[in-house]
Amino acid sequence: MRRFSTVPFSGTKEQEAQLTAWLNEHKAMPGAAMPALQKAQEIYGYLPIEVQRMVADALGKPLAEIYGISTFYSQFSLCPKGEYKISVCLGTACYVKGSGKIYESLQEKLGISGGECTADGKFSLDACRCIGACGLAPVMTINDDVYGRLTGDELDDILAKY
Repeated sequence: MRRFSTVPFSGTKEQEAQLTAWLNEHKAMPGAAMPALQKAQEIYGYLPIEVQRMVADALGKPLAEIYGISTFYSQFSLCPKGEYKISVCLGTACYVKGSGKIYESLQEKLGISGGECTADGKFSLDACRCIGACGLAPVMTINDDVYGRLTGDELDDILAKY
């Protein structure tokens, strides 16, 4: 389930100027909504409702249409990503070895649901499908660091590193 962020929007004037310049240059292009949202996410890191509204207004489209695109495609996120992006593999090999419990435990420890970011912006949590490390199942990543053969007992120590 997609949710709105509980982290307040904190876009800068520089980000807004960058998006506005791009929108002004490309708004007449047929099918501009998708590239506009891709650019907006590149600039802001996610698509809060405030940014979706900027895109909708610049393109002369209803906010509902922009929101529909933002929520339909998995490449878009309505919530910010943390400084440390945690991804737990829920592919078959990892799931059979207990990654579902790892994922649930992380949600509890961090106080967030999957797809969300902690209020301090430090951690975000997502599930993924197979990262190609099935021999290390269950596996999670934190940014570029890979942790395998997880039992759940080591999660506090792993999180403490960050």
